[in-house]
Amino acid sequence: MRVRYVLNEVLVGLWRNVTMTIAMIITITVSLGMLGASVLMYLQVDRMKDFYYGEIEVSVFLADNVEDAQVQALKQQIDSNPLVKSAAYESKEDALKRFQTLYADSPDFVNAVNADSLPQSFRVKLKNPEDYDKFNEEFKGATGVQRIIDQRELLQKVFNIFNSVQLMSLVFAIVMAAAAVLLVGNTIQVAAYSKRREVAVMKLVGASNWFVQAPFVLEAVVAGAIGAILGFVGLFIGKVVLLDNKLQALTAILTPVPNGNVWLMLPLLVGVGALLSAATAWITLRFYLKV
Repeated sequence: MRVRYVLNEVLVGLWRNVTMTIAMIITITVSLGMLGASVLMYLQVDRMKDFYYGEIEVSVFLADNVEDAQVQALKQQIDSNPLVKSAAYESKEDALKRFQTLYADSPDFVNAVNADSLPQSFRVKLKNPEDYDKFNEEFKGATGVQRIIDQRELLQKVFNIFNSVQLMSLVFAIVMAAAAVLLVGNTIQVAAYSKRREVAVMKLVGASNWFVQAPFVLEAVVAGAIGAILGFVGLFIGKVVLLDNKLQALTAILTPVPNGNVWLMLPLLVGVGALLSAATAWITLRFYLKV
């Protein structure tokens, strides 16, 4: 009987302040959606780092006047270095083929470049990409070496951009979460005020604090759970419609977002939404109803 009464009061409470309930759900949806997006981006940036750092090459470009004997000596020196995982020599002709492949969409640019315009090089993979400074120190003054370039420097700039976007998403999610907390508290306060006489009567006849608070807390929990589910639905639709279709070409740069990571957001968002709403409602009631 008590459970039925509490559930009935939850439905009545949600419908009584329907406009504020809708506003609360929308705010929670946006804040939790942004939180889920920032968490997904955090996981994705880490995943991209693991993928791309494993593919990083150090490019050792050779001088134009380097002799074949110097190239062979340098190859032996690189192959025998304990920091090196693998190394491949790239001739001027190979460099031209790579260049033509990369810029196939710009035929005029490709036609303006010939093999003599491009340097010979060694494409080196290190066992640990973090050892670039050691490798650079050993080979930067070697005979025939013109310059050494670490792809990690370019990738780090890209990841810095992703990290900035991630941080902005998280900050926006926190701001929206604060707005949601205030709105939940205000909605519960209005609901409690509208039932102040009923609450007073229940206290007079000996109703427990749990019995008085339960309908209000469950109202907030239901609204938080609905907002979390809607936020998850928005994330999933965004992933399917944008990343898997409209922006599919970006998968050449961005590693695909696994569906498993997206589904992981559902329990996370529902848990955060329900706990945040319940805690806000309970604290509001403690101060407002003094129970």
